[in-house]
Amino acid sequence: MKKCMSVLTLSAMFATLPLAHAFAEPMSTLAGTWQLTAADTLYRDGHRVHGFGDNPQGRMMVDSQGRYAIQIYRTAATNFASGNKATGTPTELRDAMLRNSVHYGQVVLDPVHHKIVFDVERAVYPNWEGKRQVRDYTLTGDHLSYQVPASATGDGTIAISEWQRIRD
Repeated sequence: MKKCMSVLTLSAMFATLPLAHAFAEPMSTLAGTWQLTAADTLYRDGHRVHGFGDNPQGRMMVDSQGRYAIQIYRTAATNFASGNKATGTPTELRDAMLRNSVHYGQVVLDPVHHKIVFDVERAVYPNWEGKRQVRDYTLTGDHLSYQVPASATGDGTIAISEWQRIRD
């Protein structure tokens, strides 16, 4: 009976460990600064468009403990006529919100299942805060690509982000 309880106790302990301990690739695999090379949208019919415009800009930074910060921007923007974001028009505020994707938290790789897992702590889109986002990924050398599943976008499209590691 003691052996059964020990196994159960150990199983329960491992189930509550942070994701990073469960199956994670060493963070050195992702650690560093990454430059955005594509932020596209894939539609159900197979056509792909630039979801953040023709020349999106962005950075992803990951430290050795798996803490990350991502910033993706559409370069085209509408300036606020008033010069004050607190008094922006509905159109100006909408444009400001939709021109970026910004969030930070913890990230790990599951190389067995080819998943990148973001545990979002804070995001410009508050619905993501405190949520886990699991995405398919490929990592080849210094090139990382991941796809946000259609269920997460809410409109049946798949968002694709591609990154190139910046080397000194």
